[in-house]
Amino acid sequence: MAASPQQPAASAPRRKVSRHRGEGQWAQGHFTPLNGNEQFKKDDDGLNVRTRIETIYSQRGFDSIDPNDLRGRMRWWGLYTQRKPGIDGGKTAILEPEELDDEYFMLRVRIDGGRLTTGQLRVIGEISQEFARGTADITDRQNIQLHWIRIEDVPEIWRRLEGVGLSTTEACGDTPRVILGSPVAGIAEDEIIDGTPAIEEIHRRVIGNPAYSNLPRKFKSAISGSPLLDVAHEINDIAFVGVEHPEHGPGFDLWVGGGLSTNPKIGVRLGAWVPLAEVADVHEGVISIFRDYGYRRLRNRARLKFLVADWGAEKFRQVLEDEYLGRKLTDGPAPAQPVQRWRDHVGVHRQQDGRFYVGFAPRVGRVDGTTLAKIAEVAEAHGSGRVRTTVEQKMIVLDVEQDQVESLSSALESLGLTFSPSTFRRGTMACTGIEFCKLAIVETKARGSALIDELERRLPQFDEPLTINLNGCPNACARIQVADIGLKGQLVLDDDGNQVEGYQVHLGGALGLEAGFGRKVRGLKVTSDELPDYIERVLRRYLAERADGERFAVWAARASEEALS
Repeated sequence: MAASPQQPAASAPRRKVSRHRGEGQWAQGHFTPLNGNEQFKKDDDGLNVRTRIETIYSQRGFDSIDPNDLRGRMRWWGLYTQRKPGIDGGKTAILEPEELDDEYFMLRVRIDGGRLTTGQLRVIGEISQEFARGTADITDRQNIQLHWIRIEDVPEIWRRLEGVGLSTTEACGDTPRVILGSPVAGIAEDEIIDGTPAIEEIHRRVIGNPAYSNLPRKFKSAISGSPLLDVAHEINDIAFVGVEHPEHGPGFDLWVGGGLSTNPKIGVRLGAWVPLAEVADVHEGVISIFRDYGYRRLRNRARLKFLVADWGAEKFRQVLEDEYLGRKLTDGPAPAQPVQRWRDHVGVHRQQDGRFYVGFAPRVGRVDGTTLAKIAEVAEAHGSGRVRTTVEQKMIVLDVEQDQVESLSSALESLGLTFSPSTFRRGTMACTGIEFCKLAIVETKARGSALIDELERRLPQFDEPLTINLNGCPNACARIQVADIGLKGQLVLDDDGNQVEGYQVHLGGALGLEAGFGRKVRGLKVTSDELPDYIERVLRRYLAERADGERFAVWAARASEEALS
């Protein structure tokens, strides 16, 4: 029926035009929260949730926790709800947060620079045994994570950690996360410069400081004066890399804008040389740029890497110098190519003072509270009481006299911790996975451990440096894009058409000055059960086809898709 003159004919609904105030950059005057995360941060600083945890939630229990605290602000104190048991990977992106939440927490202990005393390690082990069902994972950011934590126990855990100089402050959340540092800072014979004083000063200035507790998203820092480039500087928001300036001596080369996840980017050099005494100033300038100019509208564009990509290195350096430092930075050289392929410090190595440090390899970073306590005991008996964690999920005992090295090594071996691991044990790393993580789709820790055993059995003579990184989801906590063999967890179809756990494969990624992302072969996905067969097949082809001295990553870049399938 035709419409009357008074009633116009119906037309297609107009598409609603979405308008926003820029990218939510504070420096542009855009302070109105543009998403729920920005709103709850504006409503109350995440640092303030500690008082509620201590006075309300730990007294009244899990059900008393405000949702914005539970899934938001509690991260500012290292607490994430863990995944409810029995929920398969197919439901990860379907269920509501409250359906995925268990009434237990993952608690992350921040360990800046990977520096621990045996007394601190023992306390972490005791907390694990008493409050975390024995769980403990060494992360690829030098932290230790515990699971099965009850909210009722958190104040006591904090009391014990802080009693030995540890904390969980800003171990998670939109904050300055743990500051990575060379685990052999101040002791390695080949060290260019010791970055420890800078780590300590940065920690003093920014950690727990409300001026930096509301960032667009997390902010990752790394400082190392090791020529091995041992802190994965290429994938941090800011990194200071040890270099020797031809005129000014040892200092740091400045990098910004690295990061992985679903949109990976290698950090860029600003071409600036920074002396040790100015590292904290420059760090504070860069984190302030992120706070003020960082994108706050969309969470998936809220990392510093997107701002750096849009601005470029020249503009970023200019803004840093003109608006935040008030002076020009000194131009400087790039770091030299590392001479060693492994950067994890595993094995026995001489220190500057003639003593030795011994690095050893837990399986995919997984230990337990009892083992941590025993490591502390062994380290005290053979060293000076200092241990370190690494960015490769490894640990190091420092200050071992030469006549104690063999005894220490035997004691570690008795705990299942070898200082002379196979390539596969040394090079396999895994994220938390579906066992505890609400974002995960597949299992990783047990899968990685089983994979080590199987590859050691099948390829016992394989001794080329090789990294195999397993991740339970696309977020790349285990650095899949920069591994020789990176495995991104997802659900795949098996030969019978059943949906099962599996992985998308990335091949030939690398860190170092030849850093780059792995290659994906079109359509290549591997079920978890097929994983050992697949990796064995690819490694045998590599051994057969490689040129003399050719690294796996180089071969993978030139190999045919057939050879990689």
